[in-house]
Amino acid sequence: MHLSGFSAVLGLSASAAALTYKGVDWSSVVVEEKAGVSYKNVNGDAQSIEQILRDSGVNTVRQRVWVNPSGGTYNMAYNINLAKRAKNAGLGVYVDFHFSDTWADPAHQAIPSGWPTAIDDLAWKLYNYTLDASNQFQDNGVQPTIMSIGNEITGGLLWPTGGTSSWYNIARLLHSASAGIKDSRLNPKPKIMIHLDNGWNWNTQNNWYTNVLKQGPLVSSDFDMMGVSFYPFYSASATLTSLKSSLTNMAKKWGKELVVAETDWPTSCPNPAYAFPSDAKNIPFTAAGQSQWIKAVADVVASVPQGNGLFYWEPAWIHNANLGSSCANNCMFSNSGQALSSLSVFRNI
Repeated sequence: MHLSGFSAVLGLSASAAALTYKGVDWSSVVVEEKAGVSYKNVNGDAQSIEQILRDSGVNTVRQRVWVNPSGGTYNMAYNINLAKRAKNAGLGVYVDFHFSDTWADPAHQAIPSGWPTAIDDLAWKLYNYTLDASNQFQDNGVQPTIMSIGNEITGGLLWPTGGTSSWYNIARLLHSASAGIKDSRLNPKPKIMIHLDNGWNWNTQNNWYTNVLKQGPLVSSDFDMMGVSFYPFYSASATLTSLKSSLTNMAKKWGKELVVAETDWPTSCPNPAYAFPSDAKNIPFTAAGQSQWIKAVADVVASVPQGNGLFYWEPAWIHNANLGSSCANNCMFSNSGQALSSLSVFRNI
């Protein structure tokens, strides 16, 4: 099916999307550079990756922050240095706080080592953590445009205290995280995002926000954006049609800015663990297919009230090319570090 076919199926116009935030997660770029990777543009010319991204139409880069990781990778110092590179290249910075020493996702949300577990103490610690981190960015001349208070927190955050056995605790912690950012010296202030997975699933989004927002501590003014992950290779139910329906319902119910905070498409997927969504099955596993997928997702986001951003997850992490999926390669750079043609799709979303 051609892209125009997707537009017809989804009730979208054929005109280009017009997203405010056109981005990629580039958290592991320094890891790759230290491993000897030299990035090249689509013509094979060596350039800084920030220049390659900017020239390809990317305007914002996302980067994850871990609290006290082993070896320091993804900690605040790592992220400040990376954010400075982004700012110097004219790119906006989207900070993705994991509130953990390692991966935070639907299956992992471990409290950082040494942090308290009692809710009052943990909420105070979290407030001071986001306050201090925000001030560190400001003091280093970086003013992030987006800050996410948690990563894929569908099951809560800072477990076990902030698990879904206590929606009140989740609300309390998120309010504290937001307050730290708002009370910081950052000027201008970033947009504050809450980020869940399975953006195609309206029931997941509706139940989560309904439960959290009725608790009291977290109020609508505490956050500006709802971010969702939307991957094609974890469920046949993750259709573009379902994403449009879910985001439309979210926009109607809460009126927040909406962003696809993570997505990917493979250039190689010989043995997928799950069937691909029905309305994506004719997109090839190629660079051209990556462009087609990104454009289709961007058109969905742009068609929804307040839909204003899309971020591709870790396109340059070539030594981890499956990016956690059952597909062999989801990167937008070759094994030698050369940009694929798909990267230029960001000029057209």
